[in-house]
Amino acid sequence: MHILFVTHAYPRWDGDVAGAFIERLAVALGERGHAVSVVAPSDAGKGGHDARHGIPVNRVRYAAPRRETLAYRGTMVDAVGSLGGKLAAGRLMFAMARAVRRAARAGRVDLVHAHWWVPGGVSAWLASMDRGPAYVVTLHGTDVAVLERSGIARALARRVLQGAAAVTAVSSFLAERAAAVAGLDAEAMLVQPMPADLVRLSRPSAGGGGVITVGRLVAQKRVDLLLEAVARLKEQGKAVPLTVVGDGPLRGALEEHAERLGITATTRFVGEVKPQDLARAIGDADVFAFPAVGEGLGLAAAEALILGIPVVATRSGGGVTDIVPTEGAGRLVDAGDAGAMAHAIGELLDNPAARSLATSLGAALRERFDPQRVAQRFDSLYDRLVYA
Repeated sequence: MHILFVTHAYPRWDGDVAGAFIERLAVALGERGHAVSVVAPSDAGKGGHDARHGIPVNRVRYAAPRRETLAYRGTMVDAVGSLGGKLAAGRLMFAMARAVRRAARAGRVDLVHAHWWVPGGVSAWLASMDRGPAYVVTLHGTDVAVLERSGIARALARRVLQGAAAVTAVSSFLAERAAAVAGLDAEAMLVQPMPADLVRLSRPSAGGGGVITVGRLVAQKRVDLLLEAVARLKEQGKAVPLTVVGDGPLRGALEEHAERLGITATTRFVGEVKPQDLARAIGDADVFAFPAVGEGLGLAAAEALILGIPVVATRSGGGVTDIVPTEGAGRLVDAGDAGAMAHAIGELLDNPAARSLATSLGAALRERFDPQRVAQRFDSLYDRLVYA
């Protein structure tokens, strides 16, 4: 079977984090005997045909080189707030739709798999008109968040999602949110996370590193709440080391907040680390903290558990509630409650059994996120849609 992926994020080089999990799925499907190809945006004029790990990639041009900045930078949602951004997004969606149509007319497509309902899903929907190829849409998180902020987006999403042969989501949280907006049956959606890079998650945690969190330093990640929780632990006589991995616009403000709270002596902001170094950066944590809200999945929390690290997260953390338990290897606390987070961290630090329970849960998650197992689940979905 020939599967055509349509996505606005796909790695441009080894080590590129943009859509790395999508590439892992594409490679695993290829290993199962499928022909997989990809349509993705050009980046600042760097378009055309290439191949990565045996997967052909068509990076389509949609604007002048200096204006091809919509993808790969993590700023697409903000960019489309301007008229120029909306026009660029429209050009991108139509350009990818044309590429899908050309591939289909050449007889090289059995099914289109769009990642994110926008822009990829819109492109697949446009290409499906006039007897074009059927398409599947996978919801990853940021695309669902858009639905709650824009009536126009909700109206368009209903057309795209209701026109799909199937809709999948990386968490039950996303499936339920999208179903409510688009009038779909959440129970009918395949809920399946994208595959993890298990090779770099092969060294079990040794512990001793205190509390660690990972994420872009923006408001949604709620690192301020974690700082306050660590300060409360200090007040209780537990001076817990905290390491913050990641960078972003709030780093300066968070460093100042840590100083006001009196925890700078035990708090380190180490900045962004390369994906291949992430396991080493968090691997010796005693507790992994995930204070973010509204995340599509919470892959960092899953990776921590795979390494055998207990996790504290928030109940409104989104898809992370599919991963982190309420007891044993993890705790879920109310968002905004620094006291509850401090208590949960303290419980896990004081419970030696939490690490062995995290190791057991991590083994199950390792199977769930294994690229071949994820590919097998999508393989079954594709078969049902194409050959039923």
